[in-house]
Amino acid sequence: MQETDLWTFVKGQGQAVDFLKKAVNAPVHAYLFVGPEGAGREEIARVFSGSIFAEYEEGNNLDRCKDLAWRGIHPDLSIIEPEGRGLRVSDAQRIITESSRSPVESQKKILIVNRFDTAEPEAVASLLKTIEEPSPTTIFILLAETIPDSHITISSRCVRVDVPAMTVEALADLLKNEGIPTEEAVLLSEASAGNLGRARLLQEDASFTIRQEAWRTLPDRLDGSGAAVSIAVEELQKMIDDAQSPLTDRHNQELEHLVAQEEVFGSRGSGRQEVIERHRREIRRLRDDELRFGLATLSRRYRDLGIENKNSGGLDAVGVITGAASELMRNPNERLFLQALFLNLSVKIEA
Repeated sequence: MQETDLWTFVKGQGQAVDFLKKAVNAPVHAYLFVGPEGAGREEIARVFSGSIFAEYEEGNNLDRCKDLAWRGIHPDLSIIEPEGRGLRVSDAQRIITESSRSPVESQKKILIVNRFDTAEPEAVASLLKTIEEPSPTTIFILLAETIPDSHITISSRCVRVDVPAMTVEALADLLKNEGIPTEEAVLLSEASAGNLGRARLLQEDASFTIRQEAWRTLPDRLDGSGAAVSIAVEELQKMIDDAQSPLTDRHNQELEHLVAQEEVFGSRGSGRQEVIERHRREIRRLRDDELRFGLATLSRRYRDLGIENKNSGGLDAVGVITGAASELMRNPNERLFLQALFLNLSVKIEA
């Protein structure tokens, strides 16, 4: 039976993969993966973790430990996500407590800390000593989009690995090499803004072009009335709900696989709660991605309308949409967010 090569799951990040493959044999105490959401930071972290665990396994356990790490449920892998919009002192305390625990199956305990760039200064200060001088069996992998100045004290103690976003062109080429027709590959790449994970989901979702058209034609349907806004919001939310179906199906399959694993190895250490929490995060991200995709489509339409009609109305609308997009970081109520935005955009631009 051929041994599983986890690194084949990582696409479009050759430089990071080459570096980390060499680091597996003698990993240091802390790594910092820097790159935008959707570039594959967590996926690479899970593959790297599984490859480290594999150094201490043999026989039938080798593929099992890799599989569990890739799915984020290895007993010695903790994936920590901030409970709120940013990583707080309470989250830092969870990290400190988890890092003090001994490995269960492997000789290493690995902590993947997501959205480290959102850490409050107090949280950064409380984590410094733990990350600087962890237990010899503990490895930290911090994931961040950027490195704020307040985080430099910790980042300087880590080995930095850049995980840049794929360009739309590079993603389209990758999809074409996998056998996807050129026109579809370009469409998927543009709709996912270079996010390979999202492109995969959209590939399973034949209706995403319908959603794209619904966003694109929105200016033609907003007539200044609350009724038009209400209808548009209801329609788009229903489409986003439908877009969630492929991900929900994938989650159900993962849970079925987890049940099978629990029947063989028992529920202790199965990571069920971690899987459920990851599923929630992925659904939240999908809905945010859908909104960003829709707002980008809407912005392009208003820009084109402003250029065609030689007036500032379309460009003013682009500014409103850009401002609204920045508010998504605050995790607003989806329905109220869309209603407020569409009311602001309700002045129809005459062709």
